[in-house]
Amino acid sequence: MPLGPPTHIGIGVVAPHDMALDAELWRWVPPQASLFFARTPFDPLPVTLEMVESLGDETGIRSTAQQLMTIAPTVYAYACTSGSFANGRAGERAVAAALMSAGGAPAVTASGAIVSALGHLGVNRVAIATPYDAEITIRLQDFLIESSVAVTGIAHLGMDANMWTVPYRRTAELIRLADSPEAQAIVVSCTNLPTYDLIAPLERELGKPIISANQATMWAALALCDLPAVGPGQRLLARPRPTTRD
Repeated sequence: MPLGPPTHIGIGVVAPHDMALDAELWRWVPPQASLFFARTPFDPLPVTLEMVESLGDETGIRSTAQQLMTIAPTVYAYACTSGSFANGRAGERAVAAALMSAGGAPAVTASGAIVSALGHLGVNRVAIATPYDAEITIRLQDFLIESSVAVTGIAHLGMDANMWTVPYRRTAELIRLADSPEAQAIVVSCTNLPTYDLIAPLERELGKPIISANQATMWAALALCDLPAVGPGQRLLARPRPTTRD
């Protein structure tokens, strides 16, 4: 008889109040790890630039992360792409620092993880596909340019709510529309936009990596735990990443 349940590595996920894709994040997680979620306070605003800028508020993020302190996660992840890019690279770093100061553990953000994933793949020219309106999408473009990544194509859905309801067929059309011959990869933003089952088949179709927000977030968080993300056929996950511990 086993002496006790298996020990799992904990990942503390700080998510926006409207996050609906907890189950999708779990699909990238190997058996050795567990996700523990805390959500930012409810905000009735639609998804506008004003709203996503408020999601990057360090005080609210720190307070939300503190809900997970008793679990002592190995790493924290901020699972909100727009909330971590809306205030530029400095804002993204401030969000990660707020998580680390609250939880006493390393932290990644969705948008920071995207940049890390692109660097890991040697990519510096991308197309971007988002469910957002034009104003938020341009803010993502600015963030990537600030991160030394050129944007060669853009497509967006113009939505301000319920991104998790977008069917795969519409997202696939959006990704194809965003793509350009110059793009080395396609970035699909928003942790509330389902992408898991689209990545591998569209990578085969389009002949280039597709980096989605949820994929990159889990890849980066798990890498800090020296664990691989689970995603058969996904190019980002096929390239070995150096371990983070001695």
